[in-house]
Amino acid sequence: MYHQTEEAPPKGAPMRGLVVAPETLRRHMGALARLGYRGLSMSGLEPYLRGEKRGKVFGITFDDGYENNLIHALPVLTHFGFSSTCYVVAGMVGQTNRWDAEKGIAQIPLMDAEQLQSWVNAGQEVGSHTVSHAMLATLNAEQQAAEIQQSKVMLESMVQQPGGVRHFCYPYGSLNEASVTAVRTAGYATATTTERGRVVLNGALDVLRLPRVLVSRTTAWPQLVWKCMTAYEDERSSRYAK
Repeated sequence: MYHQTEEAPPKGAPMRGLVVAPETLRRHMGALARLGYRGLSMSGLEPYLRGEKRGKVFGITFDDGYENNLIHALPVLTHFGFSSTCYVVAGMVGQTNRWDAEKGIAQIPLMDAEQLQSWVNAGQEVGSHTVSHAMLATLNAEQQAAEIQQSKVMLESMVQQPGGVRHFCYPYGSLNEASVTAVRTAGYATATTTERGRVVLNGALDVLRLPRVLVSRTTAWPQLVWKCMTAYEDERSSRYAK
């Protein structure tokens, strides 16, 4: 789970930890590649999630749709032959992260429709992150359905990619049963949360509540390997809270 790929903002800046330097990303991808792993988009992961394929693979996701991922992350992914999914806030394409403004977080450009198409043309994928980066669990069922369904329609009108927009991510990790129902009704194949942990195929897998491995500015490549290869992230999941 990545957000921005850029040099770190000044010390003390809010949410500084979610900005990963391009060279750090390169080291992350290089370490996993040397271990024989292949980075995939959510569509690329689907047959593995269904148990139809087995192999040394991991999913790569970027939340929000920042322009700096096109500039800095795409060359890294292309170098290693990896694909990824970028979850885009459909109603703010080509704008900035306005949902963060009241918290004093720096306003960063988001990819516009042309840039999103360039992202897809380069072998990457676009997923949905609602229309407005909504805190879904605070909305009623009708409002949630609108955020989830309309974002899919909007993105599919902007970006041409095989199969359309098939993958969703809950902003802030905020969801309830109404959220999951709306995602299922809208026809998404998977949905990711901010729940920490690895996806383990040990029986019934809820593909609309997938956990992810947290990556921050200070996550060095040995730490990322540790997070991916051990139960470290799993044990920090609220699913296993005492």
